[in-house]
Amino acid sequence: QKICLPEKTFSDWIKITFRPGLGFKVQAICRFYILQLEPHFEMYLTPLNIDPEKPALPISHPFIYSAYLAKMLGSYITLGEANDTWALNEGVLDEEAFLRLAYFNHEEWKKMLWLALDKVKKGVIVTWFETTDSLQHMFFRYLDPQHPARRVLYHRQHEKVIEKLYCQMDDLVGRVMEQLDDKSILIVMSDHGFKSFRRGVNLNSWLYLNGYLSLKPGQETSDEWFKDVDWSKTKAYGLGLGGLYLNLKGREAQGIVEPGEAEKQLKAELVARLTGLKDEETGQVAIRTVYDKDEIPPGPYKDNCPDLIIGYNEGYRVSWDSVTGKVNSTVFVDNTKAWSGDHCIDPRLVPGILFTNRKITRDKPAIVDLAPSVLQLFGIEPPAYMDGQPLFSVDQKKSKLSRGPS
Repeated sequence: QKICLPEKTFSDWIKITFRPGLGFKVQAICRFYILQLEPHFEMYLTPLNIDPEKPALPISHPFIYSAYLAKMLGSYITLGEANDTWALNEGVLDEEAFLRLAYFNHEEWKKMLWLALDKVKKGVIVTWFETTDSLQHMFFRYLDPQHPARRVLYHRQHEKVIEKLYCQMDDLVGRVMEQLDDKSILIVMSDHGFKSFRRGVNLNSWLYLNGYLSLKPGQETSDEWFKDVDWSKTKAYGLGLGGLYLNLKGREAQGIVEPGEAEKQLKAELVARLTGLKDEETGQVAIRTVYDKDEIPPGPYKDNCPDLIIGYNEGYRVSWDSVTGKVNSTVFVDNTKAWSGDHCIDPRLVPGILFTNRKITRDKPAIVDLAPSVLQLFGIEPPAYMDGQPLFSVDQKKSKLSRGPS
């Protein structure tokens, strides 16, 4: 293939064929972007996406739906995490290029929505826009004058990126409402809110400095994935965006904490010491609360839950190093990355939003109420295993939805 692509310009979707073995072909799609031609040639390639027209594995249900969309609308992004936030975080793309790429994806999702509204006369339409999430993660520092990243990552032309996006989303909601009749129900919701992420907390460093995590003899730091951790003397470790795990005997490969009473005592001790943990440099509380897995309601995936879940305070989150298991002697660090907004904190600080064009019957709706609400609107009794409650008062004898929740 030959593609003529000017500098600072994204290509259309380009199809690439891989041949993993005799007689096998796997198709992917991607975009190219010329960062600069000289003094050194630099080119950015988006992450490879499964080609929706010829998917190597199912990416839609029914299987042919992805191909149908591709035939109707052309190629489109298929990655689950669509917007390449890490390219901006690491300085590969600048803010202008990242925004252009994000809005390419945004326009594709809009086209899918308009197609669905045109074709689906009865039933349910569900559409999701990642854009509001990605742009708040990457541009929240423009809303926070105290954010450390503003010292090095601040461009006046992008001060209102988030505001402009929400104006566009508001316009989108209005255009959708214009297409609905009086029997259709519209639900606009998010699964979380956002707060500024100014300071990172290295949970593993705190565990190390307080005697719960040990390093191999002669080591004062450990690289990612706990490279130099001495598991024979380690009682607890942090991994991921909010999880703290005990080095439990019988579960962990080199566990030393006895299940039962010793486990309970260690958890209680960690909860007591971490709750209210203060950042001495700012004087602010970094950890609001710590949730014990054993106090969380039962569910099919509870066994996969961390032993303790850290509820960080506004302005704080687990540090980038702690997420991947790095250990050092510094607990609190400034977050100077473009990724400046987050929601992996105490969930009570980042509630989602809910708007509907029908009155709801509950004062404090929850995300678990949405599924039983939709089922009820179509006259289907919610299964007993669902935790939520229907939000709408519906007379099933009179209700004749032309199109259900959108």
